[in-house]
Amino acid sequence: MADIKRDILSLSLSEIKDFLEKNNEKTFRVAQVYEWLWKKHCKSFDEMSNISKSLRDLLDNHFFIQSVKPENLQISKDKTIKLAFRLYDNSWVEGVLIPSDDRSTACISSQVGCNLGCEFCATGKLGLKRNLSVGEIYHQVVEIMNLAKEKYNLSLTNIVLMGMGEPLLNYDNVLKAIEMICSDKGLGMSAQRITLSTVGLPRMIKRLADDNVKFGLAVSLHSANDKKRSSFMPVNEHNSLDSLKEALIYFNKKTGERITFEYLLMDGINDGIADAKELAEYCKSFPVKINLIEYNSIGNSKFKKSNSKATDAFVSFLKSRNMIVNVRRSRGQDIDAACGQLAGKKAR
Repeated sequence: MADIKRDILSLSLSEIKDFLEKNNEKTFRVAQVYEWLWKKHCKSFDEMSNISKSLRDLLDNHFFIQSVKPENLQISKDKTIKLAFRLYDNSWVEGVLIPSDDRSTACISSQVGCNLGCEFCATGKLGLKRNLSVGEIYHQVVEIMNLAKEKYNLSLTNIVLMGMGEPLLNYDNVLKAIEMICSDKGLGMSAQRITLSTVGLPRMIKRLADDNVKFGLAVSLHSANDKKRSSFMPVNEHNSLDSLKEALIYFNKKTGERITFEYLLMDGINDGIADAKELAEYCKSFPVKINLIEYNSIGNSKFKKSNSKATDAFVSFLKSRNMIVNVRRSRGQDIDAACGQLAGKKAR
């Protein structure tokens, strides 16, 4: 028995090959094991039915498979489904399946909790317990993909890393999981179907650019005024809008990709025409698409959803400046599955 087992999903193909070679296993076993892990996404070595019992025991003695266990499924009246995923250490994260007529989107988490403390976000009230592993991120997608097929006979068409946590603070694991989601040896999805959402960490956005990522980048902006943004997003105090702009210009030049801004409209806080003017001015430096999002209550009386008159005026102003604007209607509010509401209530 190995003294310390390792998570086999954290190993590269070459590392698995080296391990099997050192244990005198035939070369073709490498591809078989890798296929079971990523293509067939097994959760235990016993499932590897075309592999000998001795090899399964060898793997079990040295490794474990760090996946997730879906529990506490809730279905919204709009068919959105929220899942609580139990992790190996009895922590919880949440994921969401958002179906439509001919497509479905998985919203997945990257951390257990979050330490950035955005006031309008339920996850931010939890603090950070730990990062998710590669396997825990990957298996959320697998579980939601299976659920889309089982419940609605839909293929999984899109993935958004907009669940619990800040993906760029779990950089290596998130990018490895995305690599396997896109790999022909994994789920084979197109990177263009994946969007990573961040509060906007300039240094890490530049790192994404240098790594020449192919997936979409969305930034939770919510205000183009430093003082205002810092008042409800503490991260802005050390990552100013100017430094964020510089990083986004760099990202756009390196990747050629359009930036998406997520903008939560909050009554009397960031939904005035003056706010829209600041936003339009900020967006002059790079091609951008703006998703305006309805505020979803998390029990904080400071924030309220913008009224329809203010929303319409905000949209009209941005469109008058020839900007690409989408208004995102909330899904899954009745089960606390909408934007900003994921908080692992099961864990509490």
